Amino acid sequence: MSCNDQVMIRFDHVTKSYRLYSNDRDRLIDIFRGEKHSKAKKVNAVSDLSFTIRRGEAIAFLGHNGAGKSTTLKMVTGVAQPSSGTVDVNGRVCALLELTAGFNRNLTGRENIHLRGQAVGMSPEEIAELEPKVVKFADLGSYIDQPVRTYSSGMKARLGFAFAVNSDPEILVVDEALSVGDKRFRKKCLRRIRHIMEDENVTVLFVTHASATAQEFCTRGIVLEHGRLRYDGPLDDAIRIYEKSLDED
Repeated sequence: MSCNDQVMIRFDHVTKSYRLYSNDRDRLIDIFRGEKHSKAKKVNAVSDLSFTIRRGEAIAFLGHNGAGKSTTLKMVTGVAQPSSGTVDVNGRVCALLELTAGFNRNLTGRENIHLRGQAVGMSPEEIAELEPKVVKFADLGSYIDQPVRTYSSGMKARLGFAFAVNSDPEILVVDEALSVGDKRFRKKCLRRIRHIMEDENVTVLFVTHASATAQEFCTRGIVLEHGRLRYDGPLDDAIRIYEKSLDED
């Protein structure tokens, strides 16, 4: 099997369901009396979704708000698990989505770099090599050795972004709405994302509502609609289908 034939992500008939409750009483009934007596409304955020993504592909996920894009990416990153079906992910995932999640507020920024490195399975040697890169990129000055509880939300986002993009990802998940820090730092972030995307060995999942942005980065498009796969194929066709759906609303 050649490098570009390697399957990095596979969704096999994946459904992700959530329960919606009209009040706390119904929620308690569900907890204590079980699903048989549940009054919750079951909603599928994703329904019977199947696709395969290979190493080096750059794929745009297109769809309205509520189409299932965020739920799909949460299952790629391991934040959410499918209710049925299987999700296989092979490779280190760099998710530029919820950058400030997962920090220990009582540890310093530098200590959180080590904590995150351990969490993603890095060796002590890899973490030691990564640390100065993250510190330099985040550009937090003396705050890097202060507890994260003293950071502003923007400072935490900078640290999270710096860790993510310097950790040699094999799978890069990018939300185009990502906005980190001031204008100068945002430009720095965009340059780094572009650099990673140019690496043909990195698989890119790009969530966007902008067709021009998708065409700049991606060659394949997946269109989701009401949690279901509407189209998977060449990007130009995906964009036409997505934009047509906008006119149908």
